[in-house]
Amino acid sequence: MRLTSLRKFKKMSKKSKRYLAVKEKIAPDRAYALTEAIKLLKETSTVKFDASVEIHANLGIDPKKGEQIVRSTVSLPHGTGKTKRIATFVTSEKEKEAKASGADVVGGLELINQIKASGKCDFDIAVAEPAIMKDLAVIAKILGTKGLMPNPKTGTVTPDIKKAVAELKKGKIAFKNDDSANVHVLVGKVSFSDDQLKENIEAFINTLKRLKPETVKGTYIRSLTLSSSMGPGIKIQS
Repeated sequence: MRLTSLRKFKKMSKKSKRYLAVKEKIAPDRAYALTEAIKLLKETSTVKFDASVEIHANLGIDPKKGEQIVRSTVSLPHGTGKTKRIATFVTSEKEKEAKASGADVVGGLELINQIKASGKCDFDIAVAEPAIMKDLAVIAKILGTKGLMPNPKTGTVTPDIKKAVAELKKGKIAFKNDDSANVHVLVGKVSFSDDQLKENIEAFINTLKRLKPETVKGTYIRSLTLSSSMGPGIKIQS
């Protein structure tokens, strides 16, 4: 075995042992109270960087049925801890307002043509005013595959650009179930205080509960799992 391969193997082995050691602290069949789960989350986060914290919800919905799709937004009281670049697609009349709002990228047809030519998007969230939506059709596929297409349901298509950008900067995030009826949401960083994480997580769970489709029978929220970057999952009570 080559020296570099041996070092890599030892590093992976050490990492696996560390992961298994922290995983043993968690009872796999137990759903923890949120406050206890947060403490466990911090104890079992062993990475050297400020790990992200996510919540994963498995729902009792049929993702193939349009009326059971769960899609909305939630304003996290303490944000996600991650800075996101916001782009605004606006007409020339709205450019001044968009720039004043604090948007990182502001543009209209010129920006649309630039994205069409390059196929690249230098931003994480896109907001558009209704008047320019028809012009976005030429880059709809590019934006759509990256999950960046503005949508009225998530508040990213609006005449009030200033308000939309302000809410996004403060911690408003969008979420939608995937094809396996799961919802994954970033709710903060391990460096957040226990109370900050608790309030963010509760804001998401309360929003999720209000979104239960009328046609769903039986258990709506099947499970909730908390995890940090490269850390084990911790089931929490719903």
